[in-house]
Amino acid sequence: MSLENEIKQLAAEAREASHILSTLSTTVKNDLLLNMASALEANGDELMAENEKDLTAAHERGLSAAMIDRLVLDEARIKSMADGLREVAELPDPVGELTGMWRRPNGIEVGRMRIPLGVIGIIYESRPNVTADAAGLCLKSGNAVVLRGGSEAIHSNSAIGAILQQQLEKMGLPKAAAQVVTTTDRNAVNVLLEQEEYIDLIIPRGGEGLIRFVSENSRIPVIKHYKGVCHTFIDASADFEMAESICINAKVQRPGVCNSIETLLIHKDIAETFVPRIATALKQKGVELRGCSITREFAPEVKEATEEDWHAEYLDLILAVRVVEDMEQAIEHIQKYSSLHTEVIVTSDYHNSQKFLRRVNSSVVMVNASSRFSDGNQFGLGAEIGISTTKLHSFGPMGLEDLTTRKFIVLGDGQIRS
Repeated sequence: MSLENEIKQLAAEAREASHILSTLSTTVKNDLLLNMASALEANGDELMAENEKDLTAAHERGLSAAMIDRLVLDEARIKSMADGLREVAELPDPVGELTGMWRRPNGIEVGRMRIPLGVIGIIYESRPNVTADAAGLCLKSGNAVVLRGGSEAIHSNSAIGAILQQQLEKMGLPKAAAQVVTTTDRNAVNVLLEQEEYIDLIIPRGGEGLIRFVSENSRIPVIKHYKGVCHTFIDASADFEMAESICINAKVQRPGVCNSIETLLIHKDIAETFVPRIATALKQKGVELRGCSITREFAPEVKEATEEDWHAEYLDLILAVRVVEDMEQAIEHIQKYSSLHTEVIVTSDYHNSQKFLRRVNSSVVMVNASSRFSDGNQFGLGAEIGISTTKLHSFGPMGLEDLTTRKFIVLGDGQIRS
């Protein structure tokens, strides 16, 4: 069978499976997710053995430390995948929810009911945990899912997919409800993006290059998230200890993820004291700083920042630092360079916190908290399907509701239109 026919058949089978999924009760869907969670843990040794094949190949290919970190499947991450499925099982089921009913003068009642989107295509890089996370959210929301991971994680993704499909079959459900594209042929993505007859939404997860490629070549609506240029602004009223803790966590805990900060903005009134303090603290953590002229005045060891640094998503232990005149200039900087992912203000001034929340229109805006919390799981959405930095049809971390749409329902007792 040709690649084109193989992908088309896979998508068509997913469409057929979606009709069955849309009718499943909440109890059945929850039991499925719980069984999948237990199966992942029970097969942990097999998963790690398959993952080791991917890690060996990654080292041979010279992938970056950040990419390899995303690729690793150890006991903790397998448990995290399983726990994510269990958390999704505990969440309210949005399917069938009525979002208001109103009566018209002629007596008919009109309302809207949540329904699944149908078939979701997920195209992603590195992180094999996405295979389980995305499948869990899609299945709970009544959608079939087609998962196409990167070649660097082919063994891990295929093993996870096989475990999930075993649980579908054990419950008498179509295994086509959750499929992993097992070919590493790059053209499979192009073919998948042409299946608008069968697939309702594409969600790419990965680097900017992947997402732009998907957006430019898809015939299917795409949820976009090009990159995460996240900012933290340290206001003049900030508590220095809190600010230092937040900055270190946001940059150092996992620098290779999209919700780590890439630019630090500091109010000029505290620059003389806070710049050398934070520069020293970050240097001790191995962070390379690239700063404006004022930053370098108070921390001479900092490298000079260029225009490119304000646009950069480093995904590494590198941080751009700029001293700003006031919050107005901080907001202007964010509006110019932000990728609409996550912005943070650290402040003790309630008025300034509220102004920042109102004026900054990224998908997530925080007060006195690390940008690392910008995550569907941390927000209580369960395992995250992705982050949208476009405002249609979703904005920010996406959970179950974002994988549904609403249809109108009308209740009457014989009315006809005159």
